[in-house]
Amino acid sequence: MPEAPLFLTRRAEIAEMATSMRLPAIYTFREFVQSGGLMSYGSDLPDLYRRAATYVDKILKGAKPGELPLQTAEKFELAVNLKTAKALGLTISEAFLVRADEVIE
Repeated sequence: MPEAPLFLTRRAEIAEMATSMRLPAIYTFREFVQSGGLMSYGSDLPDLYRRAATYVDKILKGAKPGELPLQTAEKFELAVNLKTAKALGLTISEAFLVRADEVIE
């Protein structure tokens, strides 16, 4: 499971390893891109935590967990690290970059 805490805490090492092996990797969360990964497309991690907190609040106020509706991610992000793309010898088109939520230079 790529979003396991072990992977998130070691994201800089994982991104560096992929770049050093010249592997254009795409990750689940933008935190990997901020740590040197090439790009990510996935749900917004802070948004997921906020939404989980609302469930905890409801449960602490007496709601039965089995009666709460199932939620899925609603907010997705595309992040690109141009510094890593350059290190890999990749050119990212302007049309692609315009669609990105975050571009790291």
